[in-house]
Amino acid sequence: MSKKCYRFFGGLLQTQERWLNKMAQRGYRLTAVGKLAYHFKECQPGKVVYKVDFIGHKSHRNAQDYHDFLEDVGYKVFYKNINLNYSIGKLKFRPWAEKGGRIATHQTTFNRELLIVEKENDGRPFELHTSWEDQTEYYRSIRNPWLTLFVMLALFAVIYGSWHFFLWALPVVFYQYQIIKAKKESKVQE
Repeated sequence: MSKKCYRFFGGLLQTQERWLNKMAQRGYRLTAVGKLAYHFKECQPGKVVYKVDFIGHKSHRNAQDYHDFLEDVGYKVFYKNINLNYSIGKLKFRPWAEKGGRIATHQTTFNRELLIVEKENDGRPFELHTSWEDQTEYYRSIRNPWLTLFVMLALFAVIYGSWHFFLWALPVVFYQYQIIKAKKESKVQE
């Protein structure tokens, strides 16, 4: 996979992370997150670093446990939405979620698909998924929503005779490549 393609698809989820880290380098620390707004306060430039983690596939209980674990480790954690849905009382079925799918509501994981994790910058690398097995599972959790969308669009494309849906395969291919790469690295480490 070319570096240009890798940067594009690798950036789909990491765009917020890069922006938050640029803000931290400029001397702004995140204090609160809304659906559209981010609230900052001034701090020493580079004092904190951020990671953005996809948790849309987790159940409400598992997402809360993961959130609590990260806070117990000493990180500051914020929930963030992926979409901009403002209605209350919505239900969303996530067929790619753990254990055969999940229903998300505004009281559980609907509009809480991302975690923004803040850590004091101690100069050491900041990784949330450190084992190869964990990375494989993480990339699989990101790939599966794209795969579901691709399959649905493929069905419509066959019905309507359009082949433009193949563009939706690109993120699937990118994340599958990440899964294969993590699996190969785990075998090399053994």
